[in-house]
Amino acid sequence: MEKTSNYRLGTWAAEILLIVIGLIFLVPFYFLLVNSVKSFGDILAHSASWPTTFRFENYANAWNKINFPTALGNSLIVTIVSNALLLLISSMAAYQMVRHDTRFNRFLFGLLVAAMVVPFQSVMLPLMEVSNVLSLNNSIPGLILCYLGFGAPLSVFLFHGFIKTVPIEIEQAARVDGSSRYGVFFRIVCPLLLPMFVTVLILNTLWIWNDYLLPSLILNDPELRTIPIATYMLFGQYTKQWDLALPALVLGITPIVVFFLVMQKYIVSGIAAGAVKG
Repeated sequence: MEKTSNYRLGTWAAEILLIVIGLIFLVPFYFLLVNSVKSFGDILAHSASWPTTFRFENYANAWNKINFPTALGNSLIVTIVSNALLLLISSMAAYQMVRHDTRFNRFLFGLLVAAMVVPFQSVMLPLMEVSNVLSLNNSIPGLILCYLGFGAPLSVFLFHGFIKTVPIEIEQAARVDGSSRYGVFFRIVCPLLLPMFVTVLILNTLWIWNDYLLPSLILNDPELRTIPIATYMLFGQYTKQWDLALPALVLGITPIVVFFLVMQKYIVSGIAAGAVKG
């Protein structure tokens, strides 16, 4: 009886601790949402207080100021196309490296792993030179190609480790039944890779959607700005338009929050499937 009581007490204490930690993590969202409907003066004078007057016109002003529909469209195009190509190319490359363990493939995989530890700041200048030579500057396809280059190492690494756990006997049975190499990959291997597809998709989406540095180097045309670039335009050297920047930030994070909520069940099922598979 005493053990049961101690267990319940420990469970309650753990739950209370987790609730407190969760509330602490939600504090920045409180400041963001509350101050997004205040006037500029109220934000500076009473940033932590509940707004006395809700200025929802801040969202309309921010929408027009940063040309949000255009920025949203650019971010969606870059994120969706980059993710689709990264998932397809990285999974096929990792499958080839695992199932054809040649010296060249091992060397290539080693190069990809080594590229993961290279800081982006050290390749910014060479990147600008290469992008100028290949005419990749100031274009959405050029930005997508850069994301493929920088996102492939981690994606291939994750797929490579997961494909090793896929039994090769399943593929051999499919080949005996007359399936081609591509048929084996797309019909047999890809469904088994679903947990890793979800993992790679989430990691790359969070990175690409919120990335500021790479688009700022590649894109110069205001009509090509992604959401982080468009929002940054509200922060000048001497003035910061907080009454517009905070609503713009809320507008910018809303799609990624919706994406996470939609993918939440796949995240849980992917983790469970990966645990059982491992």
